[in-house]
Formats: sequence, C-alpha cells, structure tokens
Amino acid sequence: MTLAEKIEQLFTHRPDSYVPAHTLERLLGLPHKPDEERLGLNWTMHWGQGILMGVVRGLMAELGVRGPVGSFLFMNVRLLSDQTLENVTGVGALPWTWPKDEQVIDLIHKGIYAFTTGIVADRLIAGPASEPVPRAGWTVGKKP
Repeated sequence: MTLAEKIEQLFTHRPDSYVPAHTLERLLGLPHKPDEERLGLNWTMHWGQGILMGVVRGLMAELGVRGPVGSFLFMNVRLLSDQTLENVTGVGALPWTWPKDEQVIDLIHKGIYAFTTGIVADRLIAGPASEPVPRAGWTVGKKP
C-alpha cells in the first residue's frame, strides 16, 4: 500500500497524509506537534494498524473466509477500522464529505492492501479442515 501511495503521489502531487499521526497522538493523549515532527508517529500508526489488521485477515483465512470474497470483506473491515479511529478521535471527516478523488484514492489503496494481505494470508494460513460433503450414492471416502 505504501509503495502504491508513493507512486500515486508522483502523478497526483498529493502531499503525505499525517492523519495516522494525528489519530495516534489523540489516542495516546500526546501533546500536539507540527507534522514535520510526526514522521515516527505517522509510521507507527500507519504500519502498526496495518500489521494489527493483517492479523484479522489471518484469522479470517483460518476460519475459512478466503479468496477474493474474503479480501473484499476485509477491505471493508480495514476501512471501518480507519474511519472509526479517525472519527472517534475527531481527526477525520466522514468519507462521504471528502472530495470524490480522495475517496477513490483511499479505496484503491485500501483495496491494494486488502487483496495483497489476503493473498499472503490465504497462502500462509491453513483454512479449516473440512470433510467432503456426501452426494447421493456416495459414502465419504468412496465413490459408487
């Protein structure tokens, strides 16, 4: 996601967002600092939240919520996580109040994160063990 953001910024000239740093600052009750002094805090929240949410996608894979459908569902969980933290702390704005291009950019970046995380989780984590469903005339483990 970070690589995609940096490539996108080359074309859109969109500045770095310090919303993650502002959010973590509020969650921890830290004093307000200028953005230039928030890079470590920004990375901590950005990467930390990504790692924690990756655990959620791993649990989804283990429970059988896998593949593109699992990744699509996870993208929504990831968006909900961001929006909840940003809006509860008063840092963010409701996404439907954002400019359309910012909404599209956020969805693309979260989609890249969700589907990449899904591919990795689905390959690394075994899903639930399941037995074949018997069909008419079959017994489990034997064909007619």
